[in-house]
Amino acid sequence: MKNTVNLRGIAAQLVEQVIDKGQSLSTVLPQAQRQLADKDRALLQELSFGVIRFLPQLDHIILQLMDKPMKGKQRVIHYLLMVGIYQLRHTRVPPHAALAETVQAAVSLKRHSLKGLINGVLRTYQRRQSEFTFEHVVDSVKYLHPSWFINRIKAAWPDGWASILDANNSRPPMWLRVNTLHHTRDDWLNLLQEAGISATTTPLSPQALCLEKPVGVTLLPGFQAGWVTVQDLSAQRCSLYLDPQPGEKILDICAAPGGKTTHILELANNAEVTAVDIDEQRLSRVAENLERLKLTARLICGDGRYPDQWLEDQHFDRILLDAPCSATGVIRRHPDIKWLRRDSDISELAILQKEILEAAWRRLKSGGTLLYATCSILPEENSRQVADFVASHSDARHVILPGGTEQGLQVLPSELGGDGFFYAKLIKH
Repeated sequence: MKNTVNLRGIAAQLVEQVIDKGQSLSTVLPQAQRQLADKDRALLQELSFGVIRFLPQLDHIILQLMDKPMKGKQRVIHYLLMVGIYQLRHTRVPPHAALAETVQAAVSLKRHSLKGLINGVLRTYQRRQSEFTFEHVVDSVKYLHPSWFINRIKAAWPDGWASILDANNSRPPMWLRVNTLHHTRDDWLNLLQEAGISATTTPLSPQALCLEKPVGVTLLPGFQAGWVTVQDLSAQRCSLYLDPQPGEKILDICAAPGGKTTHILELANNAEVTAVDIDEQRLSRVAENLERLKLTARLICGDGRYPDQWLEDQHFDRILLDAPCSATGVIRRHPDIKWLRRDSDISELAILQKEILEAAWRRLKSGGTLLYATCSILPEENSRQVADFVASHSDARHVILPGGTEQGLQVLPSELGGDGFFYAKLIKH
């Protein structure tokens, strides 16, 4: 039976789920991709991520092309128009194909009567395409971020705020971590080059490689055998700064999906690692990663604020706390964060981070190391959090990391480098 799936219609529904129903794109997209061929999966990802990334500008265009925006049950057609305009504006899909498939999506969405409207709006856009520029529009449209977020970034980074927003709107590079239990980075790089894939190294991590162009993991030599893991450079630096040693007892709090857990074990293979996460479903991904890499850790589903509920009277040599955060440093990977987060979330997250940090500290041995990390670029979650903690704990000594300050090391997202991340290394007296 011929497959009559319309990818444009699915993309419109995914955008609707994110914007109107508060769902995460990283949750709903894989569910939609399961029944698709590889080529269709890639196009669906391109369309849904692209619309979410350029949402304010696409919305701005549609509002100039229509007398009234689509509302209520017809709202999905508003998002379908965004999918159509995104294709015409930002992709190499031939315009005739973009137009025909987007109009046809009205049928799969059971909005057959709106085919003429969709066709008319998209053809009008084609004729007037050169009129739509964004030099003289409000910042939220120009910079593709909500106003509250732009204001926070301007306050935190008055000299570099525009470049941060630009980096957030760029496509992320694909970073890999070579498992040095199997190969040196350079040896595996040779295997990669023999497979016709180009990559560059970095002095910031002895295991890291950045691909010239992203590829599917099945093309990476030995991926299923555990020779390599997909992990951003900034995320890799967490385990490097933790500096795990063989034989140590190590606690990884908020561990899912397991990239840092497995990295710790690659660096100190016979360390005794306990990985904890509050989300049982995400914890299963830690198990999957451990299995692929043939590594072993103790997995516990529990709330980081209350270790007494899930842990015996046990203390650790090192603790990695990759704290729950706004994820404002990884927006280029997860553009839906811009529309799912609210300004009020930041203070609530700061309270949660403080509670987990306090609880983790009580489980750290004297002389032990705690690495506090977030994928945020907001001071409330990072430098201020650490400064307050050190000020209120006489047994905490802050170790200044290379390139960092007494408040920690803040890395900003960059187009060719790693994601936005924060690190603070604390030693317990």
